[in-house]
Amino acid sequence: MISKILNLLKKTYVIIILFFVIWMTFFDTNSLLMHFELNQKIKKLKNQKIYYQNEIKKDRTSINEIESDSGIEKYAREKLFMKKENEEIFLIEFDTLD
Repeated sequence: MISKILNLLKKTYVIIILFFVIWMTFFDTNSLLMHFELNQKIKKLKNQKIYYQNEIKKDRTSINEIESDSGIEKYAREKLFMKKENEEIFLIEFDTLD
């Protein structure tokens, strides 16, 4: 009789433990699947952080170049197509449909 009761208790413990593991893996708000998704988001955000830090470095170098008088003139001529008085600018565009 005692062995039957112990056997039944063991089975119920196994069932309860199995239920708990399944619940924690899939259905809980802090499930393993949620942790996996959050870890992927963290990796993506770290990559974005590195990308934006590199872009900030590029922008800082271009700002440092523009701060000088010759840098302002170079920027105005190349990017804004400005010109001095009595000066003509010719834009040559190449056709790449050959």
